[in-house]
Amino acid sequence: MYRLIKPIFFKFDPEKVHYFVVERLKWFHERFPLGQTILRSSFDVKIKGLEREVFGIKFKNPVGLAAGFDKNGEYIEALSDIGFGFIEVGTVTPLPQPGNDKPRMFRLEADKAIINRMGFNNKGVDTLAERLRLLKSKNTEIVIGGNIGKNKSTPNEDAVSDYIKCFDRLHEVVDYFVVNVSSPNTPGLRALQEKEPLMDLLNTLEQRNQRNPVKRPILLKIAPDLTNEQLDDIVEIVLETGIAGLIATNTTIDRNGLYSEEAVVKEAGGLSGKPLTQRSTEVIRYLSQKSNKAFPIIGVGGIHSPQDAIDKLEAGASLVQLYTGFIYEGPGLIKAICKELVKQP
Repeated sequence: MYRLIKPIFFKFDPEKVHYFVVERLKWFHERFPLGQTILRSSFDVKIKGLEREVFGIKFKNPVGLAAGFDKNGEYIEALSDIGFGFIEVGTVTPLPQPGNDKPRMFRLEADKAIINRMGFNNKGVDTLAERLRLLKSKNTEIVIGGNIGKNKSTPNEDAVSDYIKCFDRLHEVVDYFVVNVSSPNTPGLRALQEKEPLMDLLNTLEQRNQRNPVKRPILLKIAPDLTNEQLDDIVEIVLETGIAGLIATNTTIDRNGLYSEEAVVKEAGGLSGKPLTQRSTEVIRYLSQKSNKAFPIIGVGGIHSPQDAIDKLEAGASLVQLYTGFIYEGPGLIKAICKELVKQP
C-alpha cells in the first residue's frame, strides 16, 4: 500500500508532506473508530525474543525512531503503535525557534537520501516537557528518548547552560538523553565535538545526573565525518565521563558518490539515507572494537532493509534507529527488520 501512495507523496514539498502524513496518522490513531486497533494489528510487532535491555532500560524491540521526525513529541503514541520499540523526540532547545528559512528539506530520490537544514526548529523544552508529562501519566510503557541541543542564538561558550536547562526540564519525563553536538545545521555546533568542550559538557551533565534520585542514561550522538583519531577521542571521552553510550551516526556533510541532480546535491545541510549505510556501519564497528565493547551503541544511518539493520547490530550496535529509510520504505520496514532479527542465531 505504501509503495502505491509514495509516488504521490513524493510529488510535493518534503516538509509539507511530512506534517500532512503525521497529522493524518495522529487523527486516525486518536479519532477514527478502532484506529488504534487497526494500527496495532497491521503494524505493531508482537514477536517473542525481540526484547532488549540496554542502559538498564527494557525495549520491546530494538528498532527505534531517530530524532528529528517528531521534534515536539506530538505523534509518539501513533508511532509506537506502528511498531517502533522506542521513540526519540527532539532535537529540543530551551527556547522555541523557527529553524532555518524554507525550503530546508530536499529529496535525492536517485540516492534514496534526504538533505535537510532544518536548524533545530521546535516549540521549546517547556512545551515538550508538558506534553511528555501528560503522556507518561497515562502510558509508561513507551520508551522515550530526549534529544537536546542549544539555541542558535546561544554562543558556544554558553552552550552548557542550554543543555542543562533541557536536561533539568526533561529529566522526569524521558527515559534517556541524547546530547546533540553533531548537527551540521546550527552554526558552530560541531565545534562542541572537540575534546575539551565536549568533556566539559558531558561531565557537567553526568555530575548533575548523579545528584538525581533517578539517573537517566546519557548518550552522545556523533557525526559520521569524524576521523579515526577523533573517534579515538570519543571513546576516551565516553569512558572518562561515564556516560552510558553513543549514537552513531548523525547526518553527513560529505557529498561524494551521489547520483542525483547537481543542483540538489549542492544544497547545504546534512545528508541522510542510503549513502550513509556503509560509513555509519564502519563507525559503529570501529568504536565497538576500539572500546572493546565497553559501552552500548545505537546504530543509525542508511537503514533501508533488514540486512542493513543486521549489519549494524553485527558491527557492534545494541539497538538501531530509522528515519530516512522509514520515509523511503514505509512503516512495513519495522516489522520486516524484526522478523529477520528473530531468525538470527
